[in-house]
Amino acid sequence: MKPAQFDYLRPGSLAEAIEALGANPDSKVLAGGQSLIPMMNMRLARPSALVDIGRIDGLAGISANGSLRVGATTRQAEVLADATVQRRWPLITAALRHVGHPATRARGTFGGSIAHAEPAAELPAAMLALDAAFTVHRPGGTRTVAATDFFLGHYTTVLAEDELLGHVDVPALGGSHWAFAEVARRHGDYALTGVAVRLTPDADGVVTDARVALFAVSSRPVRSAAAERLLVGTRVGDAEAATAAGKVALDDIEVAEDSFVSATYRTEATAAIVRRALLEAATNPKGEN
Repeated sequence: MKPAQFDYLRPGSLAEAIEALGANPDSKVLAGGQSLIPMMNMRLARPSALVDIGRIDGLAGISANGSLRVGATTRQAEVLADATVQRRWPLITAALRHVGHPATRARGTFGGSIAHAEPAAELPAAMLALDAAFTVHRPGGTRTVAATDFFLGHYTTVLAEDELLGHVDVPALGGSHWAFAEVARRHGDYALTGVAVRLTPDADGVVTDARVALFAVSSRPVRSAAAERLLVGTRVGDAEAATAAGKVALDDIEVAEDSFVSATYRTEATAAIVRRALLEAATNPKGEN
């Protein structure tokens, strides 16, 4: 199929990009295009214009000092191959291994996967688990949005029509335990359910802080408050706690039902995969400071 008619704009600067977005209602930002273009070809998306930010200086790159900063137009393959990310933020590496296939990761961008807000996407959940923050460019300046406040629903974020995601900041993992797991019909397919886990222990291995971020279960990636509360005060790798956390993971979350799986299947699979991830977190190498 072919997309509906649209205008193509290639601004040369951030200011021009923001101006173009504001001047063209219902326009979309084009970075890698690995999700947006197929949706346009199937006419599931009909933007009035595409604003191509791929050649704007300052939106690509990886830097790591105390924290990690990834530019929005950085290719997913570049982040996946980065040795510092692998060593200090292994949860991101694990999530990226599940994103599409090598060909799509070579074109797909780190920020694009986040801003697209596909409910079954891996990176948004990883950002929730890692307490990431997003710098958003807008007319007159920037604003910072926490990952927990960014995702609103199916393909919907807090970004206004004249705003775009500039870069992502991720705090140091700080010796936390982590794990990433998903259920899909085959590798590279959309997940049917998935979880990103981060557990911060004290010197005795008791969990003092927990993140259990679920994806492909609802209209947006979401943290399981019930599972996180249950895990605090338990020991990392405790099998009974892992089982109990899996059982309550979807409490107070409206579980999606679609043509692929029922809500019942998704609930049972989520319980199992949360348990598995929590047990794996105990044995995964901790991210370095």
